[in-house]
Amino acid sequence: MTTDTTTKSPEAAPPPPGTAPAKKRVTNGHQRLLTRRDRITLAVMAGVPTLLHVALVWVTAIASIFLAFTTWDGIGFDSIKWVGLDNFHQLFSDNPQFWPAVQHNVIWFVALILVPTPFGLFLAVQLDKRIRFSRVYQTAFFLPVVISMACIGFVWQLVYNPDTGLINSIVGANKPGHYIDWIGDPKLNLWAVLIAASWRHTGYMMILYLAGLKSVDPSLREASALDGANEWQTFRSVIFPTLRPTNTVVLVVTIIEALRAFDLVFVFNKGAQGTELLSILVTNNIIGESSRIGYGSAIAVVLLVISLAVIVPYLIATFRKERRA
Repeated sequence: MTTDTTTKSPEAAPPPPGTAPAKKRVTNGHQRLLTRRDRITLAVMAGVPTLLHVALVWVTAIASIFLAFTTWDGIGFDSIKWVGLDNFHQLFSDNPQFWPAVQHNVIWFVALILVPTPFGLFLAVQLDKRIRFSRVYQTAFFLPVVISMACIGFVWQLVYNPDTGLINSIVGANKPGHYIDWIGDPKLNLWAVLIAASWRHTGYMMILYLAGLKSVDPSLREASALDGANEWQTFRSVIFPTLRPTNTVVLVVTIIEALRAFDLVFVFNKGAQGTELLSILVTNNIIGESSRIGYGSAIAVVLLVISLAVIVPYLIATFRKERRA
């Protein structure tokens, strides 16, 4: 005869009378299904910004590219006429303001690279030393960045005022016959605007470089100090090479800032008399007295192409680095 060797597990004892049965534990954590109201709320919160972004950015950008090959006065869609490359031919050959505007954008970029960028790096290095009241200094230098460019333009208009301005009052050029017209003089107004733009751009560069310095490994500084390197040698040979990603971001940001410069110049003198920029030409042709939307869109397309020529290589290089990592 064979005996059954399998054993049965003892059954759990029933709970004592008068007690509620124990609840099963949820091993995967507390899970809660979204209600219909939650789904509607999330759809509205995600859908409305997406629709606004698509309508105000992508639709307008695509429409500008299409309108660049047409002529349109903005009154009725029936007046849109296809002209091909005529707007671009006229822009490159017959517009006396186009090439000066390109030159001014280039000057804008060079000035931002040579003046506020090194000064912002200098401020970042000093603030990275954990000096006293560093938070106060960071706030003071970064404050112009959070102020709108229109407000900055109005402030610097007061500084450059020929009669009561700060600069003319200091140098004694606020008397009749001795005025220095910082805004109206074509030989001075572009540099005057660049000083105001550099004042704001310095704080932006300071924050970017300060973030980069915070990510530097402290052991590199210690090793450099043990090798007998002074502060300047440590920064030049150890710290600055590690800021290469930050330098790339700074370069791209500066190029974009130089190309999108508009509101500060528009507040100063609406881009006239020596301060022409590509963005000003776009505005003057689209919403000016003689509305030439097709021609203004052609200038916008040129500005877009220049921007993409800078941004696309940067994105490609960034994606390649991420794949290698």
